[in-house]
Amino acid sequence: MSAQRKAAFVDRDGVINEERHYVHRIDDFVLLPNVAEGLAALRDAGFLLVVVTNQAGIARGYYDEATLDVLHRHMRELLRASGVELDAIYHCPHHPQGTVPAFAMACRCRKPEPGMLLQAAEDLDLDLSASILIGDKPSDIEAGLRAGLRATALVETGHDIPERERSTPQIIAPDLLAAARALTHISK
Repeated sequence: MSAQRKAAFVDRDGVINEERHYVHRIDDFVLLPNVAEGLAALRDAGFLLVVVTNQAGIARGYYDEATLDVLHRHMRELLRASGVELDAIYHCPHHPQGTVPAFAMACRCRKPEPGMLLQAAEDLDLDLSASILIGDKPSDIEAGLRAGLRATALVETGHDIPERERSTPQIIAPDLLAAARALTHISK
């Protein structure tokens, strides 16, 4: 039996919330404008909402997974207050140059590797060829391409996008809402 569900994979820092250095405290977590509307548009188009985020701060010892869980509960509450429910959140705690031995490694889940997307597909019974990804870095887009997603979008709300990277995603958008609108048209 093949998967029938599709997902919108969404990066966190720089896409959902303001890009700041290793966001892990609630006081530093600020939703970007139009995020709830963009996520709602994706939901209304039939996508499950799945956050996929690299969290190298865990491997570097800046914070732990319990702290990250508190922040993610806060993010869910903020979005829920705007009428948006996330279906899942996946994070990669690894980094090859980490200082915490349990997480100091190369892995298959750290984007640009597709491990988080592949795990979500297995857990949630997803059709990756019908799924999409919105990120703010080339590594996000590369993970989507490696996972065989239908489409990817790069938003300009996080990191600066080098000119040479502007041809990789199908869409470059000013923010999550614009990316969601463009991707839902591609995915019909």
